[in-house]
Amino acid sequence: KELYALSYPAPGAPDVAKKAAGLLDAAGIPTAGDPAQGLDHGAWVPLMLAWPKADIPVAQIAIQPQLGPAHHIAMGRALAPLREDGVLIVGSGGAVHNLRALAWQGSDTVDPWAVEFDAWLTEKLEAGDEAALADYRARAPHARQAHPRDEHLIPVFLAYGAGGKGAKGTRIHSSFTMGALSMSAYSFG
Repeated sequence: KELYALSYPAPGAPDVAKKAAGLLDAAGIPTAGDPAQGLDHGAWVPLMLAWPKADIPVAQIAIQPQLGPAHHIAMGRALAPLREDGVLIVGSGGAVHNLRALAWQGSDTVDPWAVEFDAWLTEKLEAGDEAALADYRARAPHARQAHPRDEHLIPVFLAYGAGGKGAKGTRIHSSFTMGALSMSAYSFG
């Protein structure tokens, strides 16, 4: 209930959205804009923490979890030229995100399976192992437990792709909360 009371009235970035759509279309990734769509909590929550005054223009790209990691890496690659224009491409989700496995009252210990998945993800992002990342469901330890559904991990693949061909990640933050929710953050390119 409290989340619905929050507001993040950042100005839109229609020129960036238009250029992003053009880059995606040129890469063979069809787009459809929806100027009436507001920001998802996956966008406004991290932005609210980083820019609490909501004074930066924002254009949100919707993910398509059913299309998988490789598709989102390709999306990121297509959007990489936006970085040359000073556009910050943020992928917000969770390195480990299984709400059913959380210790909602808090926990001082982290579930070993969550640590293993988080370590695998970090290792593959830091190595730039695109094949392993695109096939994480089959290759990563505890993938189904760490991500029962893809939508909270998909944004990292888009951000990784936006780092450009051969990009490697750098983990810039690592922590867990509620026993299994990884707050790992990465920078690419």
